[in-house]
Amino acid sequence: MTGLLGFTSGYRAMEQCDTLLMLGTDFPYRQFLPEHATTVQVDLRGEQIGRRTRVDLALVGTVRDTAEALLPKLAPRSGSRHLDKMRDHYVSARATLDRLAVDDRNRTPIHPQYVAKVVDELASDDAVFIPDVGSPVIWAARYLTMNGRRRLIGSFNHGSMANALPQAIGAQAAFADRQVVALSGDGGLAMMLGDLITLKQQRHPVKIVVFNNGALSFVELEMKAEGMVNFGTDLDNPNFADVATALGIHGRRVERPHDLADVLRDAFAHPGPALVEVMTARQELTIPPTIKFEQVKGFALYAARTVLSGRGDELLELAHTNVVRHLSS
Repeated sequence: MTGLLGFTSGYRAMEQCDTLLMLGTDFPYRQFLPEHATTVQVDLRGEQIGRRTRVDLALVGTVRDTAEALLPKLAPRSGSRHLDKMRDHYVSARATLDRLAVDDRNRTPIHPQYVAKVVDELASDDAVFIPDVGSPVIWAARYLTMNGRRRLIGSFNHGSMANALPQAIGAQAAFADRQVVALSGDGGLAMMLGDLITLKQQRHPVKIVVFNNGALSFVELEMKAEGMVNFGTDLDNPNFADVATALGIHGRRVERPHDLADVLRDAFAHPGPALVEVMTARQELTIPPTIKFEQVKGFALYAARTVLSGRGDELLELAHTNVVRHLSS
């Protein structure tokens, strides 16, 4: 729940901590690491220690051995001020996110937050979720409820695009009796479209939810933050539901929020593979947990350049999606 893909409560908990203990992680988002905490990093690979942030104590070893040696030396503390404060912050942040996951009075295109929320509500309590790298990871991180039985799998180390469908096929082969749900971006699915044939051939009952916004949206977000006018990110997609149907897969397309729940129920209940294509808002902003000055400057530069290039309608759509529609919901 931390880093660029998470939301503010995880960031604030680390920002205000006294001591940060990094166990076997080379945390990639250095701009979200605390500046004044005492930092202890444990890693079996000594060359990874200190790559991202200043480290006060470097320990080379396994997490298991280090934790077993460390625990007897820790003195229990009864104070919970930091924990209570961060819990309160989480409740507030959670409520803010949930207010974005609305059916928007049945307007189209659909907010992707709402899609993730409905998937979470209807999926099995031991479902395996696999999001594509990019914006589907954000919606999964923010709206899927983990309960100790569910699994969230992704290309979180390598960041390989189009991972959801092939990983879902592998997960379904390994866990034949569990519900496997792939949260695919339209760009990701298009890259691995041939795997739909594999899915049908192997008869794996994978459920695919496609977030179709006609763009490489996470790339567009990164371009906006860098002050670049969107270029080369448009996707001229086929009707993915029709493609699935032509291959003998249960395929449905959803354009209105009020139709989403029933279509997903049918797909999840279908005994074979199923694909639900949801037409989502292209200009939905995935705001990071904290915004740096460089990102503000970059976004302002993007806006100016977009207007000067004669694409002011894009800014109007951006404002309408993220401000007007949410305020009127």
